[in-house]
This record gives sequence, structure tokens and C-alpha cells, in this order.
Amino acid sequence: MFSGIVEALTPIIKIESEQGNKHFTLCNPFKDGTTIDQSIAHNGVCLTVVKTNDQMVNGEMVNVYTVTAMQETLNRTNLGVLKEGDYVNLERAMQLGDRLDGHIVQGHVDQTAVCTEVKETDGSWYFRFEYETTPEMIKRGYFCVDKGSVTINGVSLTVCDPDIQGNKGFVSVCIIPYTFDNTNFKFIQPGTIVNLEFDIIGKYLARYNTLLKN
Repeated sequence: MFSGIVEALTPIIKIESEQGNKHFTLCNPFKDGTTIDQSIAHNGVCLTVVKTNDQMVNGEMVNVYTVTAMQETLNRTNLGVLKEGDYVNLERAMQLGDRLDGHIVQGHVDQTAVCTEVKETDGSWYFRFEYETTPEMIKRGYFCVDKGSVTINGVSLTVCDPDIQGNKGFVSVCIIPYTFDNTNFKFIQPGTIVNLEFDIIGKYLARYNTLLKN
């Protein structure tokens, strides 16, 4: 379980394909170390560390770790379109007793969205995203509500101006300078694909309401 409060931004050092899987090797930014079997959210996707070692990167010996994404994860998230050198938002799993500064995030991305607009507004930034939707997806809670929570690339954010038009859903978020500087939102522009995880509480309520009607 995660909170959507990004801890670090780190580059992908190497991507290797193996049948339907992809292995991502990244610089390890955590000074207290990373261990095999540890769960870390990458752009909001919970992945398990499978290997860790020291490696020469740009002439400097640094600690790196490797995670593996299977085909289903690659199909549902933006991990499949990432390239070596791209920066990824990282968050380690919550510890029992931690403050929940964001909201309850599972690290189970529901789908991707595409950025359609970026505006700077008095020192902060406004981002607009578009995603595919259907009546069946809406029944499962795959939608946003005004002032609710949504996770975009692993960042817990407050929803503004949500809308659904036909088979298109829309959601906007406002990003403060700290979040902009310390996450990969600073690299997002119109056309960028991001990961969406809708609020788990909203999904349970939507599912419960559907069961009551049946």
C-alpha cells in the first residue's frame, strides 16, 4: 500500500526484454538501501525488486536495482512506452503507523491517460488529461469526482473539473511548484501518456451500488 507522496525521481538505466516481460534497471536514490522482494511504486505501478548491485553509470559507481513488469502491466500502464533515460516517480511501500499524507493508493494502475493541456497559472501548473471510458468501466468506479482523489504517475492529487463525454473521460489537476520540481510532472506535455489509479473507496462504492441494483 502507498500514499501517493513521491519520495524520489530517478532515471531508467537499462531496459531489457524477455519474452513478454521487461526488466527495468534504475538508479537507487534511497540511502538506506533497497532489498530484493521490496515493493516500490514506479509511476504508481507496484513492482518487486528482483536484483540489486553496484554499477558504473556515467563514470560513477552507483547502486542500482532491477524490477520486472509482465505483459499485462505493460499493456495497462505507461511502462511499455518508457525509454532508457526517462525519469520515473518512486515511492516505497508505507510502514505501519506512517502518516497517510496523500490517500490510499494500491499501486494497481487502472489505465493510462493522455495529457491534452498544460498551463502555468500564477506560479503553479494546470494539467488536463483525457482517458477512455465506457458505461461498464464507470460501473466499476473508473471515473473521477470533483474534489476527490486520483493518482497520476504515482502522485496523489485532488481532482478538479472532471467530465465524461461519450467514451471520453476528462480530469484536471493543479500542481504546486514543489511537486512540479520533484516529480516527472515537469516532463509532462500535451501527448504524454500517464498512469491513472482511481480512488479505491470510490471503486468499492460503485461496485456495491451496482450489486444493489442487480
